[in-house]
Amino acid sequence: MSINYLGLSSINGPLITLEGVKDASYNEMVEFMIKNGSERRLGRIIQISEDKVVAQVFEGTEGMSLVNTHTKLSGRPLEIHLSRELLGRTFNGVGEPIDNLGPVVSDKVADVNGLPLNPTTRVYPRNYINTGISAIDGLTTLIRGQKLPIFSGDGLPHDRLAAQIVSQANLGEGSEEESFGIVFCAMGLKYDVAEFFRKTFEESGVADRVSMILNLANDPVVERLTAPKVALTIAEYLAFEQDMNILVILTDMTSYAEALREVSSSMGEIPSRKGYPGYLYSELACIYERAGIVSGSKGSVTQLPILTMPNDDITHPIPDLTGYITEGQIVLSREMHDRSQYPPVSILPSLSRLMKDGIGAQYTREDHQDVANQLFAAYAKVQDARSLASVIGEEELSEQDRNYIRFGKEFEEKFICQGDDENRNITQTLDIGWDLLRTLPREELDRIDTKILDKYYEVKED
Repeated sequence: MSINYLGLSSINGPLITLEGVKDASYNEMVEFMIKNGSERRLGRIIQISEDKVVAQVFEGTEGMSLVNTHTKLSGRPLEIHLSRELLGRTFNGVGEPIDNLGPVVSDKVADVNGLPLNPTTRVYPRNYINTGISAIDGLTTLIRGQKLPIFSGDGLPHDRLAAQIVSQANLGEGSEEESFGIVFCAMGLKYDVAEFFRKTFEESGVADRVSMILNLANDPVVERLTAPKVALTIAEYLAFEQDMNILVILTDMTSYAEALREVSSSMGEIPSRKGYPGYLYSELACIYERAGIVSGSKGSVTQLPILTMPNDDITHPIPDLTGYITEGQIVLSREMHDRSQYPPVSILPSLSRLMKDGIGAQYTREDHQDVANQLFAAYAKVQDARSLASVIGEEELSEQDRNYIRFGKEFEEKFICQGDDENRNITQTLDIGWDLLRTLPREELDRIDTKILDKYYEVKED
């Protein structure tokens, strides 16, 4: 049952306080009528203390009056209509359509404030998602049901990389395209970047399988806090009720955390590290832990959160806490970007903790794990050789060290770097890996099983 109140107790930024409220619920939706009922705004209750409640106003509190604002408690949380028709549509941060195609008509309605998956119902992630990008597919493979963040920095091409992943991602050879979809959630984007994503998806022909949730930089900051929850509610419905494999891309989680900090500051809460609220970890966990596979369902929710590290500091609270919750990370390198290398994936600090269980003969190819291990080991020696060369000069290096420096240059140019419209399957990626490994003496390949080495290592004739 809805209840109406007249007047507000206080207004502070995007927050309003209302006293004398009975039977209010946490996360309950609130409707505000201002300017004599000519304008309607939505809000959400975020704090309750006896008969006093604090609510976030999605559209902001500008123009609201303490005296004649009418407040209506809906008795319901934020809900969205769910249907398979959500694919190909664009919504704002509270799930309202913004593509001029009308509302979503469905009998299925769900609360966006979902819960992390129950650990007892989880199924261990297997199989992989092919992104078409060798640095990811070959060395930090994305597994269905995994949460694998991309750690980027201001000015690095994470938007370009995200658009390429959306355009190219698939479930591998022999899979049904109808069973794969993407939920793309952007928070705090500038208008031109949002248009770049829209245009890229349309031109690549994948717009019909992508559900977009957009919160632009000039949209209410409070919407930024609900946008990823709307995205994950859509993903969970498509995965666990429609048996689809859904890839959720969340960009930029730093914008989400900063919105959380802004609202927390408005509430007068005691800040923690870097001014972020002490519950930042639990808020991030509530989002990240909504990825996975549920027993009895054929679908999966895979997360690829993207976050920009302030000052490229990987120890900053946002990447630091994200690393505790997720299963690995893909780190972008400013040094590689400055050399005009794309995608600038920094191989050595990147890893996928679930990779070993979703690759190999049953999933990709029998040599995948060995090739990845050897490429990692060889590239680590490249860094050692480069460090030594910076001290004594390359001409003073041993022939073996010079060989590794040549390998490193070719590895970056041929394996890591590729065009933003170049879509490689896993076979092409592994074959490129072998072409590079053949430039090293066989005795140096000590991370590859002898049987695999006998089958794939061939010295090319001059």
